[in-house]
Amino acid sequence: MPRPELVAASEQMRVEENPLSALLAGAGKPLFSWTRHQERDLFLVSHPTCEAVFSRQGGQLLHFQPKGQRPWLWCAARWPRHGAIRGGVPVCWPWFSRHPTESGWPSHGWARLSDWELVSHEADATGVRLHWRLDLCEWQVDLFAELGAELSLRLVTQHQDSEPCQLSHALHGYWRVGDMAQVAVRGLEQASGYDLVARDDFTAGAELRFDNGCHRVYRQAGRVELEDQLWRRRLQIDTSGGANTVVWHPGSRPLADVGWHEALGFVSVQAASCREDSVTIGPGETAELMLHSTQPTNWRCWLLSPDHPHSDTGWHSNSL
Repeated sequence: MPRPELVAASEQMRVEENPLSALLAGAGKPLFSWTRHQERDLFLVSHPTCEAVFSRQGGQLLHFQPKGQRPWLWCAARWPRHGAIRGGVPVCWPWFSRHPTESGWPSHGWARLSDWELVSHEADATGVRLHWRLDLCEWQVDLFAELGAELSLRLVTQHQDSEPCQLSHALHGYWRVGDMAQVAVRGLEQASGYDLVARDDFTAGAELRFDNGCHRVYRQAGRVELEDQLWRRRLQIDTSGGANTVVWHPGSRPLADVGWHEALGFVSVQAASCREDSVTIGPGETAELMLHSTQPTNWRCWLLSPDHPHSDTGWHSNSL
């Protein structure tokens, strides 16, 4: 039998790693349910393969955790009463970062501030599938989520106006890590792009580490690997479908409602089409963006097991 003190410590660690886990704690949770938290409507998923939390605001995936693993996504513990929720995978749409001409419009667009409709949700033995939709002016935006042992998001924009329009968008993933200073991102070593901190073009040339602040827009999309040395975990993150991979961490710059210690727990790797690679979309056309994450089968991940005899932390490694 697990020692009670280790069970309690493991549950406390689980909640601290993502406070949203507390909403799903305990036996007998329904597969799908709604709840209210910090003045937001949240949709909870409790499946044998994973747990997840979505917000109606933004159609935003806030929490994802495959069974027996640490959380894959980071989310701020405190949210502003009004405004965007920092964490999970915000949908940045129909522009990325600041609007190019309207200084008073919200950063990263309207999608993450608007309430989305949950069109459908279903489950089978492998996981769950959800469909969220936002209708705004002459646009229809659909977010399709498939969650189980892996995470897959697909954003589809349909342009229903009579004139072409320029669109930039991103799936702004906040990935949970043990300590951002002990994280490396690989797979972008040959890529070039624009550094928003240095305000200059760059060619990478080496794996990316997060000793200081970082905000880079790579002109490359595809598979990258996020290695977390403290948690002994690797995640493969695929940004295919867009033109860019964006990597960001604020460094020592303060974030509203997020303490410095809390900010050490994430790095942001995003799928995007932005800046020079924004999309021109004509009447009746669609634009897509995808973000997919999985764990390499040849990597030893750390699973929750309070009664493991060789660990006083409650964690041990298994090959997946």
